[in-house]
Amino acid sequence: MAKFDIIAATGCPTGIAHTFMAKEALEKAAAERGLTIKVETHGQVGVENELTKSEIAGAKAVVVAADKDVQAERFAGKPMVSVGVSKALSVEAAGKLIDRALSAKGDDTVAAAADVEDDVEEKESIGHIIYKHLMNGVSHMLVFVVAGGVLTAVSFLWGITSFDSTASDYNSFAAMLKIIGGIAMNLMVPVLSAYIAESIGKRPALVPGFVAGMIAIQGLPVNAETGMIDAGGAGVGFGFLGGIVGGFLAGYVILLLEKVFAGLPKNLDGLKAIFLYPLFSTAIVGLVMLGISGPMAAINTAMMDFLKGLSASGAVVLGLAIGCMCAFDMGGPVNKAAYVTGTAMLTEALAAGVGTDTYNFGTNFMAAVSAACIVPPLITTFAVVVGKKYFSQEDHDAGVVNLILGCTHITEGAIPFMTKNIWPVMPIMMLGSSIASILTIMFNVHDPAPHGGFLVLPVVENGPLWVLAILIGAVVGGILFVAFKKYDFEKNQKAAPAAKPVEAPKAAAVEAPKAEAADFVKVENVFVAEDFASRDEALSFVSNQAVKAGIASDADAVMNAFRAREAEGTTGMMEGFAIPHAKSDAITEAAVIVVKDESGVTGWDTMDGAPVNVAIALLIPGAQAGTTHLKILSKVAEALMDEDFRATVKGSTDAAEIAKTINARLV
Repeated sequence: MAKFDIIAATGCPTGIAHTFMAKEALEKAAAERGLTIKVETHGQVGVENELTKSEIAGAKAVVVAADKDVQAERFAGKPMVSVGVSKALSVEAAGKLIDRALSAKGDDTVAAAADVEDDVEEKESIGHIIYKHLMNGVSHMLVFVVAGGVLTAVSFLWGITSFDSTASDYNSFAAMLKIIGGIAMNLMVPVLSAYIAESIGKRPALVPGFVAGMIAIQGLPVNAETGMIDAGGAGVGFGFLGGIVGGFLAGYVILLLEKVFAGLPKNLDGLKAIFLYPLFSTAIVGLVMLGISGPMAAINTAMMDFLKGLSASGAVVLGLAIGCMCAFDMGGPVNKAAYVTGTAMLTEALAAGVGTDTYNFGTNFMAAVSAACIVPPLITTFAVVVGKKYFSQEDHDAGVVNLILGCTHITEGAIPFMTKNIWPVMPIMMLGSSIASILTIMFNVHDPAPHGGFLVLPVVENGPLWVLAILIGAVVGGILFVAFKKYDFEKNQKAAPAAKPVEAPKAAAVEAPKAEAADFVKVENVFVAEDFASRDEALSFVSNQAVKAGIASDADAVMNAFRAREAEGTTGMMEGFAIPHAKSDAITEAAVIVVKDESGVTGWDTMDGAPVNVAIALLIPGAQAGTTHLKILSKVAEALMDEDFRATVKGSTDAAEIAKTINARLV
């Protein structure tokens, strides 16, 4: 049975993008550290790459990056870091989590302190615990919303009233689709409530959770004639807000009952699970939910009235609110709040029927939400195509893939771009999404499907105008994104003036002071067993390592400085060597990082056309450009003319030997 140094579990509310982005980041971060890792994913298709008991037992440490329940109790007793999935979406962030998890395993004082610090900072965060439970419910609910909403929308293809047997456009197949879709949509709130409860109280909480959700739908039944509580009467439902309240109530009632019944004999465990827990929890939760139905219904009505009030203030106000919420965290809690609100209003709209004010408002609101969610990935696609030279190859490829993600209503693809430069990328995304939402409302677009992106265009009223609104938002945002990247690129280019060709000096004509150069190459900054697919991947690795080592404060700024220098002329030399150099204010101390790739980095222009096996990267603070920079560059260029130096560095796999060899030539 294979053993792994690190095991991890990832999961996001939708189980579509964040889950697998975190998995990839953790795997890359582990590889950078020479560690083996297995990552279990909790996506929409279920648990994949599931961890076994022996793998859990044999691992050195555990990383949990999830906003839903991933059964973390399995890892009890193991050194562990538990955070939200958004904190593991980049290789750098994932690497820090791995380092923290490993530091928690030792018995020394530092490791123990780190372990306590981790628990206080992340594991016991009340906000994260609540959010995790909520998102567990949302993730299970979304599939019901999507399936039910799309099927209901498809039924309209036969006519707006094709489900009505008394209407002229009646179609029996359309009627069946609407029945199926309606059932799925009606399960939305009970499923939300049940799986919030399940996240808290595990399997016993499902029963009271489902009951709480059903009560949230129907409210407290009252006889219209007597005004008394009557099982045959009618009530006023209180929607998904009631489902959320009911889910948390059910979960914590189960935890309470576990304590109450803890004193019962062990042989009654079966009775507790099948009889006591479901009976008492359902009764308690049911009575409380019926008791609060009046206030909850009032709150739900007030919230809907508030949103309709925003609509009365004009399309700009409502569209701005929707756009900013959807693009603020692109799949996070704020985005989900807007989306869940949209689906709740769509549910009411479909129940009210075509042609009603409720239908018109709900489907228009849903169209605006969908437009706002589609725009951010398309902004990145526009930017990497129009401003290709300002992006790395990795970013360009990700941006092209985002065309598919955006068109299918998956906002999360834009997250890696935002995390690199939250300012001003986040405001740019929010502006683009807001423009699309505002125009969607102005164009009177109606979307009866809660998901699917452009795949549901056939059922969208004023579909061409909807596409136009989205494209306008994406283009405006894309232009601003390109302008920012151009400014950033040119700023770093100015900080990295063209380097003059360095001739090999006859002797040590330019000698760097020992105080400046004696220890530039540290053993921990020599990486001897890497595998890079491209020049940009190698330079990106160096940039990230510089930040990890405290040499630089901003990996993107360092990477831009490297790219700016390569744009002026390749730093690839001969016989498999390259001397890339970055000069930037983001670099805090002069240093050298060495990376080796035995198979060779292709696509890096060199004087003899050979792939690069060894890159000796120079990192120089902007203030030292022209002084330390030229001195060290001169020394490295001189050393590369020495056949013995080249043979030693290229042939060795000992980081200490390589560091010593290079340092000897820099003093």
